[in-house]
Amino acid sequence: MSLPEARKSNGSLRAVARVALLSSIVLASACTVRPLYSDGPASAGVEAGTATQLASINIKPVNTRYGQEVRNHLIFMFNGGAGQPATASYSMDLSVASLTESSLLAQVTSKDDEPTAGTVTLTGTYAVTDIKTAKVVASGRRSVTSSYDRPRQEYANMRAQRDAENRAARELAELLRLAIAQEMTKR
Repeated sequence: MSLPEARKSNGSLRAVARVALLSSIVLASACTVRPLYSDGPASAGVEAGTATQLASINIKPVNTRYGQEVRNHLIFMFNGGAGQPATASYSMDLSVASLTESSLLAQVTSKDDEPTAGTVTLTGTYAVTDIKTAKVVASGRRSVTSSYDRPRQEYANMRAQRDAENRAARELAELLRLAIAQEMTKR
């Protein structure tokens, strides 16, 4: 290949590269990214930001201690520590179930096996309903597992289990908040 032929082929490569660059810029400009919890301007049929929608959810009371832990964390995260809204647009039914299991048995004496580790699994089921239309706008189920050490002392064992429930409740509330926010943004 002579030098003039090489220059002609480089010119066509440059033209192809320019076209590829220009088309990728056009494609990238069509994509929009919006933060999940933003209160930015309304777009794509969304009337208010997700954070505003989350702040307008009234969570109904739950009758278990660990369920109340999840509810309290959700209320705090939805409203930034301000408590439940006075006038809510949405109502949330929350149900939390707990399962405690021994995950490891160790032989402490020659005749008995004692559990030395345990797991607490919290499963939260939710349904968010629009108060005006009575339609369910978000529903689902999430689970979180938390492990803990089971000491031989009874009180220490109960305290370790409660701490594991509290950790699982905090994590479950964060998962539920994310899931609800994602479903509310799709609306």
